[in-house]
Amino acid sequence: MKIVLASGNPGKAREVRAALEGMNVELLLPDEAGFRFEVEETGSTYAENALIKARAACEASGLPALADDSGVEVDALPGELGVRSARFGGEGLNDSGRNALLLERMRDVPEAERGARYVCVLAYVKPGGWFGFFEGALRGRILRAPRGEGGFGYDPLMYLPEQNGAVSELPIDLKNRISHRGIALAEFRAWLAREAGDGA
Repeated sequence: MKIVLASGNPGKAREVRAALEGMNVELLLPDEAGFRFEVEETGSTYAENALIKARAACEASGLPALADDSGVEVDALPGELGVRSARFGGEGLNDSGRNALLLERMRDVPEAERGARYVCVLAYVKPGGWFGFFEGALRGRILRAPRGEGGFGYDPLMYLPEQNGAVSELPIDLKNRISHRGIALAEFRAWLAREAGDGA
């Protein structure tokens, strides 16, 4: 079956494809499905934004669509990131710019108060209007400097004590298992397999 991923983010596409490997699923990016994907995320929650994107991709392609909305919630900066994580500091910043801004905002925050968590909500929409949600979260703390070369977004700053490393330092297979998006995708994969009866 074909599913459109409502995103132009290649890093996100790699994670989703890896999570669905071995299933009878062809994951298409919007340009591969023949449309240009632009949608304004006007929701106030992860679920609302994910659903806005999935519905738009489903309507544009006529195919089932999967979208996620995710962010980092920083204990010391309540309400500043969250659903606005990708726009933290304004539209002109890239990942490294947002990381630098976060480090600056956290400069005087002591270790005991640097807790944070990644949150991901996936929305899956079928033609005809049916939709469902799948969620995941990953707890860690914000480092004082970036580490690692992998991942994207805030991965170089999110330290996981149980792994003794940043998310950006994890092998991709481990990240896909334990990350917020990995957990949500595992839920989605299990649901999709049940729907198909014998593994989608």
